[in-house]
Amino acid sequence: MLVDLSISQQEYIEDCEVCCNPITIKVKIQNQEIVFLEAEKPY
Repeated sequence: MLVDLSISQQEYIEDCEVCCNPITIKVKIQNQEIVFLEAEKPY
């Protein structure tokens, strides 16, 4: 999975690379580093 480090807070739905089911991705970035990453089923 690629994460754009130029956006400080992100939330989006992406298909799992293994099973193709949708997952919700939440990411927080500070100083060009990931400080929070969460992946869960959207439903």
